[in-house]
Amino acid sequence: MRRAGLLGVLTAGLVTMFATISAWAEALPSFAANGTLTVCTNPTLPPMTFVNGAEASALAGFDVDLVREIAGVWNLRPDIVQMDFEGMFPSLSAGRCGMVISGVMRQATRERNFDAIPYYESSMVVIARTGTPKISSFSELSGQTVAIETGTSYGRLIDIENTALAAHGKPPIRVQLYPSEDQVIQQVLLGRAHAAMSQDVEVLYRRQQLGGKVTTIFKPDIPDFHDFAIYIRKDAVDKARLEHAVEELRRRGTLTALAHKWNIGDTLEETAPARGAPSRFDVQTFLSALTSRAFFKGAAMTLIMALLSHVTAIAISIPIALALNGRRSLIHPVLSAYVAVFRGAPTLLQLLFIWNALPQFLPVFRESWFTPFLAAWISLSINESAYQVEINRAALRAVDRGQSLAAEALGMKKSHVYWHIVFPQALRIALPPTINDFISLLKTTSLASVISLQELLAVTQIQVARTFQFTEYYSAALVWYLGIVFFFLYVQNRIERRFTWADRDKAAAHDA
Repeated sequence: MRRAGLLGVLTAGLVTMFATISAWAEALPSFAANGTLTVCTNPTLPPMTFVNGAEASALAGFDVDLVREIAGVWNLRPDIVQMDFEGMFPSLSAGRCGMVISGVMRQATRERNFDAIPYYESSMVVIARTGTPKISSFSELSGQTVAIETGTSYGRLIDIENTALAAHGKPPIRVQLYPSEDQVIQQVLLGRAHAAMSQDVEVLYRRQQLGGKVTTIFKPDIPDFHDFAIYIRKDAVDKARLEHAVEELRRRGTLTALAHKWNIGDTLEETAPARGAPSRFDVQTFLSALTSRAFFKGAAMTLIMALLSHVTAIAISIPIALALNGRRSLIHPVLSAYVAVFRGAPTLLQLLFIWNALPQFLPVFRESWFTPFLAAWISLSINESAYQVEINRAALRAVDRGQSLAAEALGMKKSHVYWHIVFPQALRIALPPTINDFISLLKTTSLASVISLQELLAVTQIQVARTFQFTEYYSAALVWYLGIVFFFLYVQNRIERRFTWADRDKAAAHDA
């Protein structure tokens, strides 16, 4: 009887455990895969989401904490992916992440394609330098320049207002677009823009950071700009589960606690102490950035990406150049189209297509193996190979055809002719434009930040958004870029000296 009782208790316990596990599994949203909650964010909007330290991985802010709390409700591990603002929603559509949370307002236009779950009340504001007169409507910005972040919906509001202004014969509001919020506010401080559009939660943070140099001049009451929201792909069940998780955190008082932690409550705005913003070049900050691990890792990523992409491009371009320089065949139009398409299409468009559009056609590219590094490598290699084809074709054609004919007449194999006669001379001709192309590619790698690759410029922008010390961090990035470029210019010079013998003019002068 004891054994039977013990077996019964054990059976009941197992049933309860499996029922609990089953209920827990059913409560998880479909975008939670392998015990991980993947979230896209653009960490340039403090205090909602930003990098709080020298390392790019040191994410902080209200939204970052909220992601961790939601993951805790579901017993998942949070994986927060940093990327450019413009890349977040395409990445969400492609299944790169399950949620987007980055201080994004809930709006009807976005809800046509995504589900939005509000989590904190906010509003859009117009800010300007302290001392600028307040306004009571957008129409008072007629003829003025307003800075906004690329990818946000502020431009739509200005378009509507400009239509009304045109109907009354008034000059339109001029718009300047910038890739990040810190750059938007910098234009106001420099006087390039009369005002900027942002969220009210950012104003206090910027006032503290800049010593009270900016202030709110207009706070319109627009329904589409009342709430921050988490965005997910359209799914009624997932939406209900996420709403339940957010409501559970609200019931526990977690959202209120996070608001106090990050000082975004209305009652805290007047009592928060202001911090002075440095107005001169801070040598200590510059040196700290220059020698920081974050900048070293960013520069290493830039260099590795450029080297791998260029070597791959050369490997792709040589057989194509040989084929295009050879006898005309059926493959010629295909190869010519390849060169024309990838030379003509913008590099940024190619990056976004491979990262965001390709997974929609081929789901295999949604898997974790297809990383931003791999996507950038493929994109830049293909793009660069199209330019390298033309360099190699011109170099191969510049080698006197008579030398090849003479070598073949002496019985040399065609492969030996190319290896010992054609390629050494073509290399000497192709080397300067190839090195120049590589230097250009070094700078082009900065575009990969839109697909969350943490290269040098992306690291710089993140640190600028955190500190607002543009000059110091941009100067540090400039030193790193120049150091890399000058090194390769030195290598180019040394290689050119090594292959001087391949230059017929110099060889003739030496014999004389």
